[in-house]
Amino acid sequence: MNEDIRIHSWPCSYYLDTNKQWVSGKLSLTPVAIKFTADKTGELLVNFHLSSISEIKKESSNLIFSSLTVLERNTKHWFSSLQPNRNVVFNILEHFWREQLLSNQSAGAEAAALQSTKGKELTGLLTGSQKRLEDTAKVLHYQGEQFDNIMRGLNKIEGDMDVADRLLTELESPSWWPFSSKLWKAPLETKPKETATVSDSKNQEGIIIRIPVIITHRTDSNVKPGKLTLFASGLEISDCNSQVIHRFESKDVDDIRVHTPYEISVRQRFIGKPDTSYRLLSAKMPDVIPILEMQFSKKIQFLEDALGFLGATKSPQVDLGTSIWQAATGLVGGVLQPSSPVGGKEGMDNDQVQLQKQEKISQEEAKELKQV
Repeated sequence: MNEDIRIHSWPCSYYLDTNKQWVSGKLSLTPVAIKFTADKTGELLVNFHLSSISEIKKESSNLIFSSLTVLERNTKHWFSSLQPNRNVVFNILEHFWREQLLSNQSAGAEAAALQSTKGKELTGLLTGSQKRLEDTAKVLHYQGEQFDNIMRGLNKIEGDMDVADRLLTELESPSWWPFSSKLWKAPLETKPKETATVSDSKNQEGIIIRIPVIITHRTDSNVKPGKLTLFASGLEISDCNSQVIHRFESKDVDDIRVHTPYEISVRQRFIGKPDTSYRLLSAKMPDVIPILEMQFSKKIQFLEDALGFLGATKSPQVDLGTSIWQAATGLVGGVLQPSSPVGGKEGMDNDQVQLQKQEKISQEEAKELKQV
C-alpha cells in the first residue's frame, strides 16, 4: 500500500512557536503520518509519524478558541479553526492513530518473541490463505442455501401446476356427463417431494469480518465512530455500543463506491424520497474491499484514487476470454476450410454438385458459430 496517499485534508491554522503566530494552511493525513503545509509559502511545517504521537486532545487556546493538540515526542502541536469542525478531525485522527499503535504493538511482540525465518513467512502465507478460503467457503455455503431455496420454490411451482392440470382436466368434461375422465385416463405419476433439509440461513448466518469505522451520514458534520460487519447476506453498520444504525441486505445495495483504499460509500436508492447513503472510513478497509468486490461484483465501482485494486484481478479473465475466442476461431476456420477429398479426377466430376452443397451448408453453420 502506498504510504504517501492522502486520506483526508482539512483547512486549519497552526501555531508556529518560533514566530509566535498562527499560520493558515492545510492539515493532511496519510496512512502513517500527519503533515501541515502553509498556504502562502507552501512550506511543510509539520511532518511526523503516527507512531510517534503520545496523545491527541481537544483543548482551547486563550481559553476561548477551540483547538486540537497533538503531543509528539514532548512537542505539543496546536491546530485551530478546523473545518468542517473539530470533532470530525479528532475522530478520524484518533482512529488512524489507534490502528497504527495496535499494528506496531503486534508487530513488535512477534519480532521480540520469534526470529523471522523463511518457515515462519511460509506459515504466515498459509494462515492468510486459510482465512481467505474460510471466507470464500462461507459465501459459497450461503449461495448453496440460495440454490436450495430456489429448488424448493421450483418444486412448489411444479406441484401447483399438477393441481392446475388436474382441475383443467376435470373442467374439460361436459357438465352433463355423469362419469369422470379419471375412468379412462391413467393417473399421473407422483413424484416424491424432497424434504427440506436446509434450515433458515439467518439463524446460521456467520460474521465474515468486522472492523472499526468512522461513519458519515449525508453530511460531513455528522461523523462518528462505529463498526462495519460483513455477512454473507449483506452488511451492517452499528455504533460503538453495538446498536444497529442500518442494515443493508444484498438485494438492497444499489451501488458501492470505493473512493480511496480506506474509504467507501454504500447507497440504496428510492423513488419519491431521499436515498439512504453512508460513507465509511477505516484503516482496515483494504481487508474488506476484496470481499465486497467478490459479493457485489456488479455493483461496486472503483474511483480514480482506488484503481490500484483492479489491476491484479482483470488480467486472468482477459487471458481466459482470449483463449476461448482463439479456440472458437480455430473451430470456425476448420469448418470454412474443409479438407480436400482424397481421390482422382474421376470422382471429382461426379461429386462436384454435392461438394458445393456441403460447402454452402458449412458456410451457414460458420455464420451461426460466429453469432454464438
